[in-house]
Amino acid sequence: MTEIAQETCVPCKGGVRTLTEAEISKLQPQVPEWQVLDVNGVKRLRREFKFPDFRQALDFTCKVGEIAEREQHHPDIHLGYGKTMVEVWTHAIRGLHRNDFIVAAKIDELNGG
Repeated sequence: MTEIAQETCVPCKGGVRTLTEAEISKLQPQVPEWQVLDVNGVKRLRREFKFPDFRQALDFTCKVGEIAEREQHHPDIHLGYGKTMVEVWTHAIRGLHRNDFIVAAKIDELNGG
């Protein structure tokens, strides 16, 4: 279990700054399979998980949803046959926050890291 996966998300309603490049670089090693992307000027984390069939991808997607509800931090989830793609960023601040890395790390634990 990574250190950050043991943390709990804190409410973020806006008015806080996004993570700096240095802060992102420091947190990235705790979620090494996640890509940091810039989509229309908004940094986000993205990872695709692969499965042998739709049922397993769906089951995983539901577990991701449970984490999101528990943490009150909701990623975008894209489900397809044999794959689930998860994108997480903090919509209220239009960028990355520590919460995004916490959720990503918790999702990684579902998939064995």
